[in-house]
Amino acid sequence: MEMDFLMIAAGCLALSGVPGLVLGRRGMLGRWIAVGMNVIGSCIGGFGLILQFKNGGMSQLTFAWSLPIGSFSIGMDDLGVIFLLPILLISALGSIYGLGYWRQSRHPGNGQRLRFCWGIMTAAMMLVVLARDGVLFLMAWEIMGLAAFFLFDTEDKKPEVRRAAWIYLIAAHFGTACLFATFGFLRLASGSFDLWPQAAPDLPTWITTTIFITGIVGFGVKAGIMPLHVWLPGAHAHAPSHVSAMMSGVLLNLGIYGIIRIGSFLPQPPIWWGATLLVAGTVSGVLGVAFAIAQQDFKRLLAYSSIENMGIITIGVGLALLGRSFDRFDWIVLGLGGALLHIFNHSLFKPLLFMGAGNILYGTRTRKIDLLGGLAKTMPRTFRWVLIGAIAICGLPPLNGFVSELLIYIGLFRTVGADVGRSCIWAALAAPALAIIGALAIGTFVKLIGVAFGGLPRTGRAEHAHDPSASMIAPIALLGICCVFIGVVPETIVPMIERAVAVWDFRAVSIESLVPLYWFTGVSVALVAVGMGGFLAFRWHRQRMPVATAGTWDCGYARPRASMQYTGSSFAQSISGLFVWAIVPRKAIAGLSGLFPGRSRFRSETPDPVLDDALIPAFSRSERVFSWARPIQRGPVQVYVLYLLSALLLLLLFAGWTG
Repeated sequence: MEMDFLMIAAGCLALSGVPGLVLGRRGMLGRWIAVGMNVIGSCIGGFGLILQFKNGGMSQLTFAWSLPIGSFSIGMDDLGVIFLLPILLISALGSIYGLGYWRQSRHPGNGQRLRFCWGIMTAAMMLVVLARDGVLFLMAWEIMGLAAFFLFDTEDKKPEVRRAAWIYLIAAHFGTACLFATFGFLRLASGSFDLWPQAAPDLPTWITTTIFITGIVGFGVKAGIMPLHVWLPGAHAHAPSHVSAMMSGVLLNLGIYGIIRIGSFLPQPPIWWGATLLVAGTVSGVLGVAFAIAQQDFKRLLAYSSIENMGIITIGVGLALLGRSFDRFDWIVLGLGGALLHIFNHSLFKPLLFMGAGNILYGTRTRKIDLLGGLAKTMPRTFRWVLIGAIAICGLPPLNGFVSELLIYIGLFRTVGADVGRSCIWAALAAPALAIIGALAIGTFVKLIGVAFGGLPRTGRAEHAHDPSASMIAPIALLGICCVFIGVVPETIVPMIERAVAVWDFRAVSIESLVPLYWFTGVSVALVAVGMGGFLAFRWHRQRMPVATAGTWDCGYARPRASMQYTGSSFAQSISGLFVWAIVPRKAIAGLSGLFPGRSRFRSETPDPVLDDALIPAFSRSERVFSWARPIQRGPVQVYVLYLLSALLLLLLFAGWTG
């Protein structure tokens, strides 16, 4: 029954943008139909997820098709619920947000395409989670990747947008090529394309090693794990903000989904599998947030912050893999449980922050943090919810990010007390790394909130900004409420997490037997009560006492101006300076001369070391080396047909020789 609802939901979402293609380019009807079908489809899918949670177990549908390999096989289990729920939620909220943010009348050239690709991508993401056949999975994966490309490339008239979209497409196809190898070896191991198989423990080591490496690379590209993150900052920065919210909050999760499924391939995997993920997660978390704090573009800042959070999740998955290797069920529960909960939490507060960034961009027409200021007064509703999202993403109580990160912390601390002779104390080194990540995240969002929302407006754009319409406020308000609710009452979602962990490893124990969840609720309620009490006391004091106005300390200047305020760059310099071995900013400084020098400019940017300093120069050199081959690509169609026939002839000759 639940599969029927999910398939109806996927069909409704896939078709949501079709009516808009045949209606007027500036009309309202097409976008309202798209939004309505998105909301209805998400509600139908949500009802299917409720039935799945109620009934439990595994439900599956299989149909034969005309392709020579594979079958149309879809299925649903409790692990898939964790990934499908954010897909449906953010799809509905993002489409509502787009009503005000990406109006058809203001974007007649690409509004229809955006809504069409939005529905196609959402349905493809659902099919990725539901697929139980390798061929079907790869088809859905490719459709998802192509739809995401067209969404990233929405404003394709801008060169920087085209560049970011093509980088994404190249990275996505590199990852897909690795997944072809992964699924090929999975078939070799299991004898079919059925997903997700439990392999026999006596498989050759080279097969399991190849499956793990190609799977981690292929899925890691989509998740944005360093150094496979090269597509993520540019694509998220230049895409429409609700598209960035969908990609960061949902699309990245599917890379982690694949890694989790690959991790369950062996009942007792080699220790180096978990260690690899621990190291990759630590590097992604620390460097991701270090690059985030150095950014001047607030959407690129949020993009690097997504890399950081994918690193935290990967640490949890690595700990769970170590738990399988050492038969430590508490590591499995706390590691994977914390990772799954953080996946769900990240799909709440990161779309909130990207949509909040969209409100700022909509009101000020700039993404530069140093050109903002004073938005807490001019955009109070946006400020309120963005502040909640910032507290949540920093892992501070009483919001949801604190709960999931603390579960991973406790799991890492438990590695210190491992049995003698099977010690895994080195895994506990990820705990101080997680603390560093949290401290840097606080600095990052103090910079964003303080410079963008605090102080005086630095430009006229910031001074005249205002909150957008209700369609752009309501989605982030709902996400903010969810962040508070899960932080205060985590018991409401923990049963769903426990059932998902049991799918991955049925031997796992209960989270509540390891961590007293009532303690979370008590601390959170106390903090909320203290915060509300302090706020009400402050309001009461302000109303009863006269308010005097006076100038602030002006540092000796008779007429201080907004330009004298701290900038985001100066705030972050002392922190980013700790990572000079990885972060090398490019600075342009105009020299000063004479007794009375004129106006001068200072400009700095932080390039990505993998993309800008390694890959692009390497590809440029290879382009020059292979420039002789360009005429081969410029021939008529008949020449390309000749290429295909030649390749086919060579394959036939090779097959005859080997046969």
